[in-house]
Amino acid sequence: MSVNTSIETVNTNVECFDIEKVAELFASCLLDEDDVLLDVYLAAYEEIMKFFQLMGTIFGFVSSDVRTKIDILYELRKTDNELQTHFETFKAMLVHERDANLLTAKGYVSGSRTLLRLHRGLEFFYEFLKRLQDLQNDEKTAGVCRTAYDDTLGKHHAFLIRKGARLAMYTMPSRGDLLDRVCHDVPSAVAMLPKMLQNTRKAYDRTEHLYTLYDLHNLP
Repeated sequence: MSVNTSIETVNTNVECFDIEKVAELFASCLLDEDDVLLDVYLAAYEEIMKFFQLMGTIFGFVSSDVRTKIDILYELRKTDNELQTHFETFKAMLVHERDANLLTAKGYVSGSRTLLRLHRGLEFFYEFLKRLQDLQNDEKTAGVCRTAYDDTLGKHHAFLIRKGARLAMYTMPSRGDLLDRVCHDVPSAVAMLPKMLQNTRKAYDRTEHLYTLYDLHNLP
């Protein structure tokens, strides 16, 4: 995966990032006590994609990869029908692919493996915004972004990707400028941020539990 360190390219055609929508979707994706609805989770991730895209090429090291992973899961979801709902929920997908020996099958793109990559990306998103909320508007975001990346997604990236990502982060704006760039109503977004982080963490923890339950954290 190549990394572009330029800050100039920002997709102005992307709608603003809606923090309230992310909060609502992650709350809605939690099914019963131990499962997650795939469609609703992906809808929340579509909103997160707006955040990455509005940041331009700064987050090029993650946004293109996330887009590919989301589309893979959409395609798997299309294979479901009234009699077979193997990809309706996280648990159904993990169990189906495990029992059918599909997790490492040649020529098959595993939904469980794909979701694991999104799960790791969600941890980075969560940790970055969690640390962002503690900054003052005139403080730069590069430092908290680098530490969030190093503590999460960076652990799973090859050296060259890590190096390029960290270089790109040097061009990141202040907290105030970042929020102005991605949010339509900044005061409302800031007020909703703790709730969004809380619901994002619940979705993350539920997913983490399922991968631990089925011993799938180390999928190749």
